[in-house]
Amino acid sequence: MKKSIAMLAFAGLSLFVSCGENKDTDIVESGTYQGKAEEVDADEKEIYVRTADDKLLELYFTDATTLTKDGTAVEFSELHEGGNVEVKVEKKGNRLEPLSVSILD
Repeated sequence: MKKSIAMLAFAGLSLFVSCGENKDTDIVESGTYQGKAEEVDADEKEIYVRTADDKLLELYFTDATTLTKDGTAVEFSELHEGGNVEVKVEKKGNRLEPLSVSILD
């Protein structure tokens, strides 16, 4: 019985930890980077971009962030996981602020 309770507790803890998964993201210098949108969260207006040099950038869109495709402004819903993007970011302390995001495909 104790073994079953311990296993159940462990399973519950594992589920809790995985739901609050903390991605190992990178902070880069201000600049322009190209990569793939590894994750897109429309509710949070957040994307994770994997750069060519294997950095993972966590970007929360602001009201000032521009999103374009072929030079034309588009809605956030145009972003999709696995899509190629170019991002211009500004480093602000320990976070990156996306100034612009261009969908390349």
